[in-house]
Amino acid sequence: MLRPLLLAVCLAVAAAPLAAQGWNDSAATTLVARGVLRRVDDPARGLRDFRARAHGFVFFLAQLGHEGLSEPPRLVKSDQLELEVYWQTPGRSKQRIIGWRDRADLPTEIQYHRDHLGIVQNGFADRIRLGEGDEVRDVPHPLAPDGPALYDYAFTDSLLIQLPGRTVRVHALAFRPRMFAAPRIVGTMYLDADGGELVRLEFSFTRAAYLDASLEDIAVVLENGLWDGRYWLPRRQEIEIRRRSTWLDVPARGIIRAHWEIDGYAFDVGVPGGTFLGPEIVAAPFARDSFPWPDRLEAAVADVLGPRPVLRMEDVRAQVQALAGSRSLSGLRTGSLSIESLSELLHVNRVEGLTPGLGVLLRPGAGPFAARAWASVGFSDARPKGGLELRYEGARGRLALRAARTVADVGDEPVISGVLNSVLAQELGDDFGDYVQLDAAELRGAYRAVRVRAGVQRTASLPVTAGPATGGYRPNPALGSGTWGVAAIGLEAGTRRVVGGSVRGRVEVEAGTQAGASYARLRGGGEAAVPAGPGRLTAGVWAGWGSTDLPPHRLFVLGGRGTLVGEPFRAFGGRAAALARVGWQVDIPFPAIPLGAFASTGRQLVVEPYVAIGWAAEPVVGLPWGTSDGARPVVGLGAEVFHNLLRVDAGWAPRARAVRVTVDVRRALWPLL
Repeated sequence: MLRPLLLAVCLAVAAAPLAAQGWNDSAATTLVARGVLRRVDDPARGLRDFRARAHGFVFFLAQLGHEGLSEPPRLVKSDQLELEVYWQTPGRSKQRIIGWRDRADLPTEIQYHRDHLGIVQNGFADRIRLGEGDEVRDVPHPLAPDGPALYDYAFTDSLLIQLPGRTVRVHALAFRPRMFAAPRIVGTMYLDADGGELVRLEFSFTRAAYLDASLEDIAVVLENGLWDGRYWLPRRQEIEIRRRSTWLDVPARGIIRAHWEIDGYAFDVGVPGGTFLGPEIVAAPFARDSFPWPDRLEAAVADVLGPRPVLRMEDVRAQVQALAGSRSLSGLRTGSLSIESLSELLHVNRVEGLTPGLGVLLRPGAGPFAARAWASVGFSDARPKGGLELRYEGARGRLALRAARTVADVGDEPVISGVLNSVLAQELGDDFGDYVQLDAAELRGAYRAVRVRAGVQRTASLPVTAGPATGGYRPNPALGSGTWGVAAIGLEAGTRRVVGGSVRGRVEVEAGTQAGASYARLRGGGEAAVPAGPGRLTAGVWAGWGSTDLPPHRLFVLGGRGTLVGEPFRAFGGRAAALARVGWQVDIPFPAIPLGAFASTGRQLVVEPYVAIGWAAEPVVGLPWGTSDGARPVVGLGAEVFHNLLRVDAGWAPRARAVRVTVDVRRALWPLL
């Protein structure tokens, strides 16, 4: 009976971490030499051939937003694959896709390279290739015959794994290139102390290895199991490829994640030589039609990306960066034009009019330090805006020094996507913002769950200077209050899963002072989404309080679009407010309606009945927001259509005796718009 042995630190019942004994000492070089000889002389220990099964997922995700792209990525497309795997000495490989199904949560035209759809055999060849040679090509393996001349090695750890009647010792070796300017890899490999076989390999590439200009980085983990008590062969593999835009630096990242489990080995079965003709990875004609999947794709995806986080590539990147020291391993460009959203490139509101803008980003050596400058000017107000930011982004935290003049909305969170607001403001005179000029010089920092900021702010009221194509604009409230010294500390915690249940919460305490006045402000909130029957229970809440001298631009506002659909827009506000919302999302099959040759409305709707309740008190005289006079309930129904791109909300407000409908792009895409 075949029994796999997985190498993982959590399975080591007797592990003795050792301090690194220095680069290229005798212990490290001896073990490396043994590993090189094993790959050259008899990597399979007399094995003639085998067949196995591989069960895999390839995910395409998108990560949007600011603050170092700290938000969890969003799932765009999922592919699940079932492979027959064949191998024959000396290193011949064939993989046949016998099951393949996919699902797109958002429209995408992504096409994967062939080798993204299969596993890595032999721990890579002596020259590493990915993306069929388009991403990286001919990168020397640290256990290739010429590896010892190209890499440094350091003995770092020793693991003892107890098996019935047997103890297996595994040594960990860190490796780094002797020339970081050359195409190489950096990481850690684990070798069987007795035979020198490769047990685990985790690494990333040097900057020079990337051939595709869009590549930010690639992280790889190959984990072997001990099969039949003799053969170290693939058991689990994970690869993550991160990309950024090549024409304009935007806060958006595309991610390909591959996760594979390999089992079902049968040895020396006499695999025919003709099996290996043609491309290494091929798809059977019936792969997408007749494979008997044991459960729904949604459930399978949730099992991999949801409750148990098996893809921990952030840890791999952090460990690799520690080995590289101050050298950058990123493939990002060192400088480019930059925008933080499409609205920064062009937007419209009633206090600026049509406003173009653009920024420039410099990233010396593609390292963690960056400088960004940006500027804009409104055609109607002719008032220049812009700023300069110097920042550092590490594996666990960020630090930024920023000086800027911006036009800011009074709300803590947006209530509409920037692009839609520009269209409605320009064409219909519906501008869903209340603006203040904010001149600020401040220091911002984030470490793990803690965020801090401190600096000086000057606010000034802004008049309406523009006119829409039709209709008219409402007045902009007077929100300026002079110069304040401001400091704040916030804490954010919770799960950050791509799919499945999640809970997140945050709280921020802010204080400010100016001559003769000071204020305190507290705001906390959170969101949750948990499976409930055939759907998902969703909930969101926030509450805020401010002291007597709270500046007008730091008041709390709610009502209408984005908060209480059915009530008038921002009818309520003051120094204290709260909002709570509970809903139930369920996917409903729906006939796809063609929209031309290449698009449709999608095959499902996401429907969400919900209830919301808001409250506001302690209004400020002279501003348009009043007390809510108690709780303001809303009963609503939301729906996401067009592959979940478009969100429609209908809300009935019993106290206002009104029903209102809003339409927008789904909120997850707002940071890019």
